Amino acid sequence: MSEELLRVEGLYKSFATGEGRVEVLRGVDFSLTAGERLAIVGQSGVGKSTLLYILGTLDRPTTGHVYFRGDDLFAKSPKELARFRSESLGFVFQFHHLLPEFDAVENVMMPGLVRGFDFREMRQRAVAMLEEVDLGHRLHHRIGKLSGGERQRVAVARALVMNPPLVLADEPTGNLDPVTGERVEDLLLHMNRTRGTALVIVTHNPALAARLGRTVTLVEGKL
Repeated sequence: MSEELLRVEGLYKSFATGEGRVEVLRGVDFSLTAGERLAIVGQSGVGKSTLLYILGTLDRPTTGHVYFRGDDLFAKSPKELARFRSESLGFVFQFHHLLPEFDAVENVMMPGLVRGFDFREMRQRAVAMLEEVDLGHRLHHRIGKLSGGERQRVAVARALVMNPPLVLADEPTGNLDPVTGERVEDLLLHMNRTRGTALVIVTHNPALAARLGRTVTLVEGKL
């Protein structure tokens, strides 16, 4: 049997508004095994991104638990959570969030440099990763000189450069044309197959969801 990587139990999330509290998540439960691919779908505004941010410990649940390899994530200190994100997660967002003052290689190096890895080692890793995503000819281009699809491939390379066991992606092809979007999808699926990276992807794209193999739908706060 595959190792259980992620387990979510009784997840609730509510927000205070001027009109009272709004419950976004109302008892979410699921698990994910190592190397598994999961699509989270649902109508706009139902809380898909909120759920993804909680899985990535960028937000906290109102109640409930998220376990990663058996560890209760929200029992950790903020410093421990920052280390967990750095070591175990890769993030790919709809908007790439790359640093415009740096070139492609420097952007991909950042996760390792933040962790204190050797500069030369990280440069080698970043170059190899960019070559793997077919951007070996764009290594030293600043982000503003890259196309939308190239920027998103740099973002995927950055998410994967430290070989995290789990990548969380929020509409990773939402701003791309169909052909470019499919290329980014192919890249994520290739990394899943070759590196065993588990994927959790929030998407409105039914074709992408179908490619992932397992789909859950968020409806009225529940999967």
